[in-house]
Amino acid sequence: MTIEKKPVVAVTAGDPAGVGPEITVATLMDKDVYAECRPFLIGSLPIIQRAMNIQGCDFPINKITHPQQAAFRWGTLDVLETGDYDCDSIEWGRVQKLAGQMSLDYVMKSIELGMAGLIDVASTAPIHKEAIKLAGCKLPGHTEIYQAETDSDYGLTMFHVHNLRVFFVSRHMALKAACDYATKERVLACVQQIHHEFGALNIPNPRIAVAALNPHGSDNGLFGHEEADNLIPAVMAARDLGINAIGPVPADSVFHLGKLGHYDAILSLYHDQGHIACKTLDFERSITITFGLPFIRSSVDHGTAFDIAGTGKAGTVSMRESTVVAARYWKMKHQ
Repeated sequence: MTIEKKPVVAVTAGDPAGVGPEITVATLMDKDVYAECRPFLIGSLPIIQRAMNIQGCDFPINKITHPQQAAFRWGTLDVLETGDYDCDSIEWGRVQKLAGQMSLDYVMKSIELGMAGLIDVASTAPIHKEAIKLAGCKLPGHTEIYQAETDSDYGLTMFHVHNLRVFFVSRHMALKAACDYATKERVLACVQQIHHEFGALNIPNPRIAVAALNPHGSDNGLFGHEEADNLIPAVMAARDLGINAIGPVPADSVFHLGKLGHYDAILSLYHDQGHIACKTLDFERSITITFGLPFIRSSVDHGTAFDIAGTGKAGTVSMRESTVVAARYWKMKHQ
């Protein structure tokens, strides 16, 4: 009998002033998580212990300096620290420079381990954009940091929720600018990247639907020209390359059709077009996977929730999904 190999997953604790520490602890308290992967926490012991108190967790802590020292056993929390910080100064629910620095250090440690081949997946709890900026980070968020620090050609963001896989031409950009950003070249590049990454996932000839920008896909130019100028040419060019590209499909139906199983992937043209569809379907189980890196990176798709940090009210489903679903994608690559 072949024993299924399970990926090593580094779970970063996120901003210590937010809900990250408590939801990551909750994830490693879930016995079913260990059936999917071999997880450990990257964080700071005093912060993790504080989160354990919130979650009512009495597991012993196994302090490690290397993933190979981890027990990977339910009932023990493996914790890898990144430094000695003044953790007593960290206040719940407030933007703080030290909290930003700690969250960045957790991320950088996961990248170091990933580049050394010591982990297979990084599952990341939320960081705060203002806090990391105070700490000197010039990049806006996780995806950009992972792409830059791994020197990857691209960081391809995918939303996963139930059977929907949604990608984005642009994300954190003003809507007016995003409409102009969706050029033929950029849309075609995204379709090519999706096709390539799905091949690595052992999904042959994936059906990739490109969402339309205008109502009814512009109705042959009645409601805009972007489809004719950029989207249709991008789809045709992809087909010429042997890619199973479809569309542009009107955005008011493409996600419903995807839910029914008509497509393997959907390319959303801007942030809210795809986010609204996914989060309406199931907010807690909407998670992010980043492809194009030397390892898989996943994340919850909610923020630091400063308003409820430390209260024990934070939902823990999304962090568990981030960890387990990413492990399953790793297995797809290695089946």
